[in-house]
Amino acid sequence: MATKSRRRPRVPGENGDPAGPNRGTVGGRPGNRKSRAHRTSWRSQALWGALCTLLAVSVFLFVWDYPGGDGMEVLAPQRETIQHKFFPIPCSQDYENHKRFSGCTPLKCGRAVTDNVISQREAKRLLRIAEAGFALGGSDGGASILDLHSGALSMGRNFVNMYRYYGEKIKEIITEEDFQLYRDVRLRIQQEIARTFDLDAHSLHLTKPTFFSRMNNSEAKTAHDEYWHPHIDKITYGSFDYTSLLYLSDYSQDFGGGRFIFMDEKMNSTVEPRTGRLSFFTSGSENVHRVEKVSWGTRYAITISFTCNPEHGIVDPTWT
Repeated sequence: MATKSRRRPRVPGENGDPAGPNRGTVGGRPGNRKSRAHRTSWRSQALWGALCTLLAVSVFLFVWDYPGGDGMEVLAPQRETIQHKFFPIPCSQDYENHKRFSGCTPLKCGRAVTDNVISQREAKRLLRIAEAGFALGGSDGGASILDLHSGALSMGRNFVNMYRYYGEKIKEIITEEDFQLYRDVRLRIQQEIARTFDLDAHSLHLTKPTFFSRMNNSEAKTAHDEYWHPHIDKITYGSFDYTSLLYLSDYSQDFGGGRFIFMDEKMNSTVEPRTGRLSFFTSGSENVHRVEKVSWGTRYAITISFTCNPEHGIVDPTWT
């Protein structure tokens, strides 16, 4: 039997055959397979480039959002108990624009963190004082303050003097025992700052504003609610020479975001709040800083600051 020849079917347009209707045209114009292949290749490259870009952006966003992976140095992780860490920094010229006080005006500058100044029990007592005070008012925006010295309390979009507003009733909410704890903690912070910066503790004077803060993710209603802008305490307040923050809640457990960030030239660095943690630093432009926006939960802290100028000193709050 003769073997049948198997011939490959002819393809339209091959070997000069007609391509058929619309074959061999590009956009209604005469074309060929080379132009179609070029167009397909260009589209493939564009698609591949878009996918690579999307992948790169996704990786960048993941790294940026991942705690500790955003290019910042973490000076004090929340999970770590810190005995005492000091990070020296050259002093700025800010102090030259103010009256200098020998033995107090910063010659040694930097920032420090410790978890050993107050106990967890004391921190929880201070948190209860803050919660009781804020229960009387509170900002409509994301940041509220409670100043035991002046009586200033956020209320709606304004501030009231809670001592005048509530009168004698306030003594049932904030007691002399609360004031005593506050004074004891303030004194220990003052002594810790003096030891770290080689000062005589008596040369330091408590100054204003010194206050409890409560931050959450509510939309800002006034400029007072926008706590996240970078600033320099010595320039903002004038009297500040040493600033401290005592944290009363835990980053990543009680709230998200809200880390304290030092804005440094080469790489920013951050302190992650931890209940009872004390962070303190010289107040000049060597320590430009900001607070991240709180993304969820509530962040509580106390800002306690000191001046070398006795004319800018304030007294401790007391009922007696």
